[in-house]
Amino acid sequence: MASSLTCTGVIWALLSFLCAATSCVGFFMPYWLWGSQLGKPVSFGTFRRCSYPVHDESRQMMVMVEECGRYASFQGIPSAEWRICTIVTGLGCGLLLLVALTALMGCCVSELISRTVGRVAGGIQFLGASSFFGYSLGVFSEKSRRRKNTTNRVLR
Repeated sequence: MASSLTCTGVIWALLSFLCAATSCVGFFMPYWLWGSQLGKPVSFGTFRRCSYPVHDESRQMMVMVEECGRYASFQGIPSAEWRICTIVTGLGCGLLLLVALTALMGCCVSELISRTVGRVAGGIQFLGASSFFGYSLGVFSEKSRRRKNTTNRVLR
């Protein structure tokens, strides 16, 4: 198979794919913050959560649902900061995957990636990776700070 990448480019493509896949897995996992609530361990991410309280109408009390799941709607995400974080981090994952898959195709197809395309891809990759700093908008929001009163470990 012909390649449009140098040896350094092939290493870049493989590392790009590895980083993009890792970033996407981290984004989808609900283990950004850990703590306890109503005596049960809880964790949550930008749009997923594990072990969350629900009001039980029949018993007229709060009960813990001990399973992982998404919020019922986008508006159900706890704060505006977390909603922004979800969008920005999701877009970042998309950009990283786009560049990584294009780079992997460049390993198999000749004349696909030129010097200019490589530079543009690097810029897009930088933009996508920079979006992960947006998670701090959600992690350090007021709602998260209140939740962290019972949560002492922030996963990064």
